[in-house]
Formats: sequence, structure tokens, C-alpha cells
Amino acid sequence: MQPSPAPNLADALAGGTLVLDGGLSNQLAAAGHDLGDALWSARLLADAPEAVADAHLAYFEAGADVAITASYQATFEGFARQGIDRRRAAGLLAVSVEAARDAVQRAVTARPLYVAASVGPYGAMLADGSEYRGRYGLTVAELERFHRPRMEVLAASRPDVLALETVPDIDEAAALLAVLPGLGVPAWLSYSAAGGRTRAGQPLEDAFALAADADEVIAVGVNCCTPEDADHAVALAARVTDKPVVVYPNSGETWDATARAWTGRPTFTASRVAGWREAGARLIGGCCRVGPEAIADVAAAVGRG
Repeated sequence: MQPSPAPNLADALAGGTLVLDGGLSNQLAAAGHDLGDALWSARLLADAPEAVADAHLAYFEAGADVAITASYQATFEGFARQGIDRRRAAGLLAVSVEAARDAVQRAVTARPLYVAASVGPYGAMLADGSEYRGRYGLTVAELERFHRPRMEVLAASRPDVLALETVPDIDEAAALLAVLPGLGVPAWLSYSAAGGRTRAGQPLEDAFALAADADEVIAVGVNCCTPEDADHAVALAARVTDKPVVVYPNSGETWDATARAWTGRPTFTASRVAGWREAGARLIGGCCRVGPEAIADVAAAVGRG
């Protein structure tokens, strides 16, 4: 069965709640793929794009409506460090969208499915954890020059939306928003937050307000944070922007960099979905360590099953 033609994503959000996928990297790792490379899951765009499509398909089969592409850590600069020239890098960015579209075509469902092209922060390219700190020492103009080329390539690949995600810093958000006009693709803007602030320490209220008047932005929210931080952020994003809210936190476990292992217990449960929806969330899913089983629970919580 082929998916139904998808209505405009903004219109779909006006009509109800859509389910996002979960962590792409954990799904690829569970399938046996080594993600130790600096390019992370983006390496598989060159080596095994079919594996990326399979991971997207697993989430569609679990009930997700939106697949987020494997382009989070895919940049011209990052590829160049691995000996991949600019032309090939542009092709791999396009492959990220094509892999998700392949999963859409293979999904056995009549519901509309969507592809969100991931645009990760500058720090993701550095592969040193700085995407969780921000404050890179670059100006807004410099960040805009960094993001523009790959956003143009991703937009030309015709995703349904650009996922400007895991943004740690208001300056980087401003740079990303400056690129959007003229691309012809809407976007959501999603910050990585902690304790009511961006990872760079700015109040989330100020961060969300940046997108309030951006016509190209169809949803605002948080991802790659704890479920507890997401609880606070959803209502704030809705109040400040009057836009649909996107929320996809991590499992709630903690990464121990010394032991190189996850610790603690997951706090991401579908029991949070009702509260997020009541507060204004219309795109709900998971990020790191949230797999298809948890996304199936989210889909059930929004009334699908």
C-alpha cells in the first residue's frame, strides 16, 4: 500500500498531532552498524544508504509520521576532513533525503508520511560535544556562511521540512533563520535545552521569541534534552510564539563520558504525551536512545493503534 499524498505539513499540524521518529543512531547501532566515525550516522550515506532507509522504515512501521534524515552531522567541512570532495558531499546530502523517501515508498500504510531534512548545529561538525555548549566564538554572519550551502542543497532535495535541530545558542538560531527566506521549504526550530535555558545559557523565552515572526518556521520547540526539561519548554514555546510546538527529548539516561556508557534509567514514557499535547505540542517523538518501541507507544498515546 502506498502512502496517501501528504497535505502541506503546516496544514497537517493545524489538523492534529503528528508523530516523529526516534533516535536514528541507536536504531542503526542496534542493526549492527559501527558509528564510531567522526561523521557518525552520516558515514552510512556513503557506505550503506540502504541501512539508513531501513532505519527510517522501522520508525514508520512503529507509527511515526515524520522521518528525520541522517544529515545532522553531514556538512561540507566534515566530509572534507574525511577526504570527500564538495561535489560528492552535496550528493551525499541529497542521498539523506532520498533514503527517507525510499522508506516512505516502502512503508505499508495509507497515512501521509513526511521527510524532515536534519540541519544540525555547527558543533556537530566538530564532533567534540560543543553542540551542547554553543558559544563557538563565531559571529552570526560566520555561522550563516557555514549553514547556507548545505541548507541550500538539502532544500533543493525537496524534503517536506527542514529540521533546524539541537540548536544550543540564540546566535546560531539567528544564523539559521537568516538562511531560510528564499529556500522554498518550511522549517522547525528546535533547541537543546537544560533547566529552562539554551545550552549556551540564554533564557528559552528569548530563544523561542526569535522565531515568533519567522513565517518560514512552522513549529518551535526542544529536542535532545531530558523529558523533564521538555515538560517545561513545551508550554513556554507555545506561549511565546503562538506556533505549534515540536518536542523530541532523549530517553532520560545520562552519558558518562569517562566510562563511555549510558547510566541511569529512562524517563521517556508515553505518559508524558497527553501533557505535551495539552500544552501545545503537535510534533512529538524522541531523540537519543528512544527507539521504535517507544515511538509505537507515542503513536498509541495520540490515538493511533
